[in-house]
Amino acid sequence: MINYAVILASGKGERFGSEVPKQFIKICGKTILEHSVEIFEQNNKIDKIIVVITPEYEQKAKDILSKYKKICKILCGGKTRKESSYIGINSIEEEEANVLIHDCARPFLTQNVLNNCIEELEHQKAVTVAVPTTDTIIEVKENYIKNIPSRSTLMNVQTPQCFRLSLIKKAHDLSKNENDFTDDCGLIIRYNLCKISIVKGNRENIKITFPDDIVFTKEILKKKDTAM
Repeated sequence: MINYAVILASGKGERFGSEVPKQFIKICGKTILEHSVEIFEQNNKIDKIIVVITPEYEQKAKDILSKYKKICKILCGGKTRKESSYIGINSIEEEEANVLIHDCARPFLTQNVLNNCIEELEHQKAVTVAVPTTDTIIEVKENYIKNIPSRSTLMNVQTPQCFRLSLIKKAHDLSKNENDFTDDCGLIIRYNLCKISIVKGNRENIKITFPDDIVFTKEILKKKDTAM
């Protein structure tokens, strides 16, 4: 089955506070967008890549990404992550495929984790990457602690989140009038469409959100360069 990567790069990075969206910030000579695309470009199991970009930066993205052969579409995203995901998956013309939806702001996904996701999709309809939480998580109500769930049952979700195309399309169709979702797994769970299998992630697969995160990402790249 054909494997599509849908890279969501349509955020404006308001929390990051830069003049341009964070996907265009350069780390060690390449934009975050390039680092993320290259993960999928270099994987021989990925057939095609779709990039969903901030509309105002569509041409800039096309100029930067023209060197990557697997990119088949660069699309303008919506106002929310959910809308951008919908735009990406609904541009796929095949009746069935595997779709790996990835946050552009996670440029340190490893090939090992990516391969594990693709292998898991051979016998699962929905797969996500996650790591055990190391912090105590509290449930809050009116600025007071309401509950402290056991850490043994909690994990931090990462991306990619991976699905059969027909399944994730159905999930988006069912949720057309709802927007209170932070990721695609939430759609599957809301409508009880199937179980979601978990692939163990890597703690370096962080989501770049704030300026301080750039310091950490540079250290990760330095370690990778040293190891090569």
